[in-house]
Amino acid sequence: MGDIKKSNLNRRRWLYGGVAALAGLGGAGLALRKFDLNAVDETALAALWGMSFETPEGAQLSLSTFRGRPLLINFWATWCPPCVEELPLLDSFYRQNKANGWQVVGLAVDRLEPVQTFLSRQSLGFPMALAGMAGISLSKSMGNLGGGLPFTVVLGANGGMLDRKIGKVSQQDLTRWHGLK
Repeated sequence: MGDIKKSNLNRRRWLYGGVAALAGLGGAGLALRKFDLNAVDETALAALWGMSFETPEGAQLSLSTFRGRPLLINFWATWCPPCVEELPLLDSFYRQNKANGWQVVGLAVDRLEPVQTFLSRQSLGFPMALAGMAGISLSKSMGNLGGGLPFTVVLGANGGMLDRKIGKVSQQDLTRWHGLK
């Protein structure tokens, strides 16, 4: 009788373990889906080059002026800790590679006042502009399904999409992107 109970107990443990593993995989799959990248809307990509954004200083920043050289566009916000954490790394990449033709633009999915306050404390060498909440829609058209931040787009000299990343950029990402053009 004791062997039967022990056998049933072992079966239950395996069953519970299997159910838990499946539930965990399902949850992980859903989480990854939230941060999944969708296909790029080619019409939106073409329209991107005709867009202009207001800078924190009140000028207009036209993306068409960046065409013809590789461009990294970073969607960020002052209220997004990973966004703020990656800005010095992006600035370093820009300063080291601008002589080689690389360009970086920050599009703040934010309001003017917090961006101005942030930039008064954090000096960055690359241009910043305000996309506001419309920046989320723009990032979605670039394949950012969930509209998460930070979101980075890498465009080639020909204007086409080379790569994208949802989440904080790493040095490995920048090293890989440096080889693209």
